[in-house]
Amino acid sequence: MDSIPVRTARRLALAKAGLLKPEWTKFPARASGGGRRARAAALEVIRRFGYLQLDTVSIAGARSHAIVLLSRLDGVDPAVGEELLRAGEPLFEYWGHEACWMPIENYGLFEFRRRGFRKRPWWKSIVGKHSAVADDLMRRIAAEGPLRSVDMDGQGGKGWWNLKLAKRIANALWSSGELAIRERRAFQRTYDLAERVIPSEIRSAPVEEPEALEQLLLLALGGHGWATTGTLAQTWRLSNRRTQIQSALNRLVEQGDICAMALVRPSGRKVPGWIRPEDLNLAARLERVRPRSDSGVLLSPFDPVLWDRARVKLLFDFEQVLEIFKPAPKRVYGYYCLPVVAGERLVARLDLKADRKVGKLHVLSCRFEAGNGARTARTEDREATRTALSRYADALRLKPVGLRLG
Repeated sequence: MDSIPVRTARRLALAKAGLLKPEWTKFPARASGGGRRARAAALEVIRRFGYLQLDTVSIAGARSHAIVLLSRLDGVDPAVGEELLRAGEPLFEYWGHEACWMPIENYGLFEFRRRGFRKRPWWKSIVGKHSAVADDLMRRIAAEGPLRSVDMDGQGGKGWWNLKLAKRIANALWSSGELAIRERRAFQRTYDLAERVIPSEIRSAPVEEPEALEQLLLLALGGHGWATTGTLAQTWRLSNRRTQIQSALNRLVEQGDICAMALVRPSGRKVPGWIRPEDLNLAARLERVRPRSDSGVLLSPFDPVLWDRARVKLLFDFEQVLEIFKPAPKRVYGYYCLPVVAGERLVARLDLKADRKVGKLHVLSCRFEAGNGARTARTEDREATRTALSRYADALRLKPVGLRLG
């Protein structure tokens, strides 16, 4: 098998992403509440991808990282998605393709990135030009303990006159590894010395770049199923490393860890890509399965299945757009649209706004892929969208109101 049709790659992507039945995804069927079981299930989701992308926007009632968990773990408390990063938990926060929470065992894989930050003009212009402020920040955290970003405000005489500069320096020192994020509360970072956050046995075991690239590429492929070289590189934002990435892929092929696999588009054109041997059998079995199309799930716009827009177009023939930065009159779908996946199709987009004071989840707009309005949409797509909205609203303990879905 040296090629794979789009349909099979799409089903494999959904299975690896935890969006098919548990028998295919190997994710827990339920993770009720917010206790240890729910946290363990959430960590299992993060380990599958190697990351959980963070985002600040909460207009839909939950932020992206919580929505990713809600879309996969029935019954989980949305608060779990906000409270995962705590002292002693097996996670750390760092730069993946964006700011992400990642399994602590992967800390050493990013040593090349931490070193690289210290050489960047951006880092030098912040820390190098303001070394006194940087030294003061490090001394203060060492002596007084963890420091929240919201406390860098000068109150009580303990802050800095230039709050913006202090936060930029803290961010730079975190990027290069002197500081680490101990926890987040109300989505606010708490900075601490890296040696007080990252276990010593992990800090003392950095992985050199060639091996780190191999492991990161394998980890990305494990979350995607099938992927192009570009998607694998973008998963960790491995920019300006084309030669090193290709060398790492060649070594992985020689070691039998991955196989070259072309995706065959309906037109017959082939797209080069990669797959792990252990996923070939799963891909073959998924060819004979037709996922249910009436059981819909809402996805974050930054879901692991959606953030690579070129891949979404290739696998789902779906134009994934984010219109947060567009003026309202120019938006087609809405401010913060959540796509609906049903079976193996992306069938609709919902623009939602939560109002917790009155316990309502307002449906501002709904656009179906097959027929824009509810009346012209497929019956199964309407049913899937109703199911997705109901499931999401129930998780948030809000009542959906507004647009009727037919």
